[in-house]
Amino acid sequence: MALIRSKDNAQVKRWAKLARDGRYRRSEGRALIEGPHLLAALLEHGLKAQALIATEEAVDRKEISDLIRQSRLIPTLLTKSLFESIADAETPQGLAAEIEIPKPKATEGDHVFLEGVQDAGNVGAILRTAAAFGVSTVVLDRACADPWSPKVLRAAMGGHFALSIRQTSGLDAELEGFRGQVVCTVSTGGVPLKDARFSHPLGWIFGSEGKGASEAVQELSDVLVTISLAPGAESLNVAAAAAICLHRAMP
Repeated sequence: MALIRSKDNAQVKRWAKLARDGRYRRSEGRALIEGPHLLAALLEHGLKAQALIATEEAVDRKEISDLIRQSRLIPTLLTKSLFESIADAETPQGLAAEIEIPKPKATEGDHVFLEGVQDAGNVGAILRTAAAFGVSTVVLDRACADPWSPKVLRAAMGGHFALSIRQTSGLDAELEGFRGQVVCTVSTGGVPLKDARFSHPLGWIFGSEGKGASEAVQELSDVLVTISLAPGAESLNVAAAAAICLHRAMP
């Protein structure tokens, strides 16, 4: 396996762009995943990598060499410094993969709708939670963080590969077409979560970190719910709120 040392290599430039540029990811239909955990999750769900990228040091580790054999791909080797130039993680583990972004599938079951959730860590945590509690589909509007960015992928810890994920210009048509009970979380004024009655499939709406769900989206819901908090507490992080709601309503 030849070792690439130059930042001017065309393939290296392409991988760097996949890691940094959301518009390029969408146009190519490809993304870059980092680390053995994400590659293992991809393979466990029966999906394939299009290319593997590794450092010489990484391929000598048993965990990574086993994954490379499982993938049936020959990795492109980069110097450690060159690998770090395309990696997004603060402490890269020396393994990455180019993947085809899975095409969204029409699925039954519970859905999550995200409106304006801009923090990549929050989007990733919600995807991880949704996968853990049996949600089938997550729909994000364009104001949300790119679900296939490296930060979201790391935060979701492989949850992407258990979900159908799609991004849309607006949630209105998606909500109107959802065949189930639509539940919107609001900070005040909703039915207390502990008293709410649910009928699956559920479509959960979680709004932006600052403003919450818009009035337009609230009007498309069947019920508004509020998580009861201790006196003096103002609000919950949206990812924490999603975890509480999805666990409470899990069949």
